[in-house]
Amino acid sequence: MHILFLSDNFPPEVNAPASRTFEHCREWVKAGHQVTVITCAPNFPKGCVFAGYKNKLWQREEMDGIRVIRVWSYITANEGFLRRTIDYVSYMVSAILAAPFVRKADLVIGTSPQFFTACAAYTVSTCKCIPFVFEIRDLWPDSIKAVGAMKDGFLLRCLEWLERFLYRKADRIITVTNSFKNNLIIRGIDSSKIEVITNGVDTTRFQPCEKDPGLVARLGLEGKFVAGYIGTHGMAHALGILLEAAKKLQQRSETGFIHFLFLGDGAKKKELMNRAEDLHLRNVVFVDSVPKDEVVRYWSLLDVSIIHLRKTDLFTTVIPSKLFECMGMGVPVLHGVSGESAAIVKRENIGIIFKPENTDQLCNALNELAHNGQLYKELRLNCLGGAKKYDRRMLAQRMLAILDDTAQRTKHGVRMAQADK
Repeated sequence: MHILFLSDNFPPEVNAPASRTFEHCREWVKAGHQVTVITCAPNFPKGCVFAGYKNKLWQREEMDGIRVIRVWSYITANEGFLRRTIDYVSYMVSAILAAPFVRKADLVIGTSPQFFTACAAYTVSTCKCIPFVFEIRDLWPDSIKAVGAMKDGFLLRCLEWLERFLYRKADRIITVTNSFKNNLIIRGIDSSKIEVITNGVDTTRFQPCEKDPGLVARLGLEGKFVAGYIGTHGMAHALGILLEAAKKLQQRSETGFIHFLFLGDGAKKKELMNRAEDLHLRNVVFVDSVPKDEVVRYWSLLDVSIIHLRKTDLFTTVIPSKLFECMGMGVPVLHGVSGESAAIVKRENIGIIFKPENTDQLCNALNELAHNGQLYKELRLNCLGGAKKYDRRMLAQRMLAILDDTAQRTKHGVRMAQADK
């Protein structure tokens, strides 16, 4: 089977969609299938093209057996709604124009959150007469409303219409949470064409290791209990409460035993750094995004990982992908997200849940894990056990079976896409 995958994020970018796409495609190649990915020049999140790449009309490379085609797009930093929309649209157009040069694909996958990639996939599927698989990693445009980036109006209604159109036209829909699937069913989408493949962890990379002594010394973390946030510093994450917690803990203890490490970039990074300076925080360290091969070194520094999203109903339906990396590394979680992801934390007993945007509960949970060695050891062991249930290789094989079934149905004249209603 020849799988054509459209994604505007791909390694060497290190965000969740890039990792998921690469790790799935790598396993499909290992299983004997041909995979072609159409993406753009790596630039997320700063909007600067990575060293060794250029923003050209066409570039080709091979990564672990995956054929990668990089097309031109308008590049901007991960901030500003209008500029990012132009970025998305430009990639959509370039991907559609590049697709005819990919021969004999059996199906095409378009991944969200933004829908313009899925629009490109639908167009390609129509032109090539192959199935269209829509992978939904976020409920967009609902997430735009949730963070206040767009208000109700004509443009939002257009996006909502486009959302429903793509759901109907997809031959198969793959969501990353059960909550997303239930949301689509409530909207009238046929449940028989919706499958759930959660995010997971590459257990060959993310596994327990000793703290990197060089990084410990360079970042001044000797003798510290390190609470880390690794990921995008965006509007959805409300990371200001971590700084509030750092301030309270700094006031309580002159020793600065508990230290906060922020690794990553995003629309709110500069604002957070300025805020930390205004608060005169001595127990906070900010580190820019690092190459994929370096990420595990920084994970090794963490005693606990903080996962947090804004307090809104929409985010009760998401499962942050870093939750699974915590499991793989054996790092207990302080989880400030309600809903389906909190249920995983509770079921696997891998951390402490606190209410989103509740600084006092976060401080209490930090103190509990920093000073309760027995509890900490128990949670750490549970993390390692839980990781086995979310091994990316196993999840990739499950998704491959769905793709194969979709392709076979089409060969036999059975299409699962709903007719226009």
